Amino acid sequence: MSRAVNGTISRKRRKKVLRMAKGFRSVRSRAYRKARESVEHALSYAYRDRRARKRDFRRLWIARINAAVRAGGMTYSQFMHGLKKANVELDRKVLSDMAIHNEESFNALMETARAQLSN
Repeated sequence: MSRAVNGTISRKRRKKVLRMAKGFRSVRSRAYRKARESVEHALSYAYRDRRARKRDFRRLWIARINAAVRAGGMTYSQFMHGLKKANVELDRKVLSDMAIHNEESFNALMETARAQLSN
């Protein structure tokens, strides 16, 4: 009886890793051992950065809102507090987009927030 060496499954696993390493530079895309290390790192970075992207975008939206609000003579925290008191439930992504593309409605929101703060 011949010895089973699990050849097809091992080859399939190696080919899968090399396919994932396609586009990597030098030996990292050709040699299985180096490719496996590179792919493992790449996958862990991708996992980490999917979460970091959410933080980065939130930081960007806050910076944009802050710049638009300061041009109107308020601070970011006053503006957000005024919106909370006025029960305006727009998220930072929408507020940032409004500040860039729809200044009239954003200014109306600023007046709403200002009115709530004076009460």
